[in-house]
Amino acid sequence: MKLLSFASLTVSVALSTSVFAQSPVWGQCGGIGWTGPTTCAAGSGCVVSNPYFSQCLPGSTSSTSSGGAAPTSGAGTCSGTRTKFKYFGVNQSGAEFGNNVIPGTLGKDYTWPDPNSISFFIQQGFNFFRLPFLLERLCPPATGITGAFNAQYLGNLTATVNEITNQGGYVAIEPHNFLIYNGATLTNPSDFQTFWKNLATQFKSNSHVIFDLMNEPYQPTAQVVFQMMQAGVNGVRSSGATGQLILVEGTSYTGAWTWTSSGNAAAFAALKDPNNNVAVEMHQYLDSDGSGTSATCVSNTIGAQRLADATAWLKSTGLKGFLGEMGAGSNTACIQAVFGALCSMQQAGGVWIGMSWWAAGPWWADYFQSIEPPNGAAIASILPQALKPFL
Repeated sequence: MKLLSFASLTVSVALSTSVFAQSPVWGQCGGIGWTGPTTCAAGSGCVVSNPYFSQCLPGSTSSTSSGGAAPTSGAGTCSGTRTKFKYFGVNQSGAEFGNNVIPGTLGKDYTWPDPNSISFFIQQGFNFFRLPFLLERLCPPATGITGAFNAQYLGNLTATVNEITNQGGYVAIEPHNFLIYNGATLTNPSDFQTFWKNLATQFKSNSHVIFDLMNEPYQPTAQVVFQMMQAGVNGVRSSGATGQLILVEGTSYTGAWTWTSSGNAAAFAALKDPNNNVAVEMHQYLDSDGSGTSATCVSNTIGAQRLADATAWLKSTGLKGFLGEMGAGSNTACIQAVFGALCSMQQAGGVWIGMSWWAAGPWWADYFQSIEPPNGAAIASILPQALKPFL
């Protein structure tokens, strides 16, 4: 389905609301180019999200700057001193689909993000996209991860990266392989270092590219995963990519709630980057087993609870954290739990530098965590109530 541009959406909303004296709750009430109402219906206030978008939020008072306003929505209010995320956005999933069909056919087994989706989130005020790809498609098994890249797949990856960064966004490229390649666990640090040196070389001139070294390892021990991640850091830096952020992930699916019990806390305390621009990426889902496969959250406070130990560890080590995946159902308990998680992160003194929702992508259909515009399940309530208040 072809998506409307943000400009078209703005015009449409303006035409539909300009005849009223006030914008409704959740409606737009200001921003550059806005010609509609600038006051809000009773019980809500006009709160600035970014220079292009102000929104009527329930329980809020009007503000002229988002910097000092406590994030407020129907999910709650986040008071106190906060540090906003430097990177905030969504996963753009699709190029890793069809992992049982290698190399697969573009448009049949896998796809790439819709440029209109990227533009939608940029215009909403988000600035970060995590871009999964499949290692076997980039590095054909015939030549291995240290061999030549597949030119077509690399070209599509590069085109998507450019689509994002040309709009001012940041993009984290990440092999969505769970540290498994061609059916075998990757355990050779030298090969992994060479792979990342080769790939970083392709993007080292683009300052808005972030290197996310591997999605969710789960088979090897924390120490083995740490050794692979350290080798990846070394590989990126040896390519000449000295200024870009690197994200490392741990074992046990890099879960925040198991960061200590999995051994990650002990192993990753030794992480080193000669350019001091590395962050530890963790993932956290809010259903009973933390898998993100159920729309039912344990409680409306489970988000902050499951991040608490990881936050304490980040503070104790001086390392920075990045919540690369979080997802939940679009129900009251989950919306409140996500809001509480993000509030706790921004109240943690700056140790969390970013967050991205799982997931956008053109093939998610009715997936309960889909945030793909215009009709993804998370668009109607998660986006305005749990995410945008923290921009």
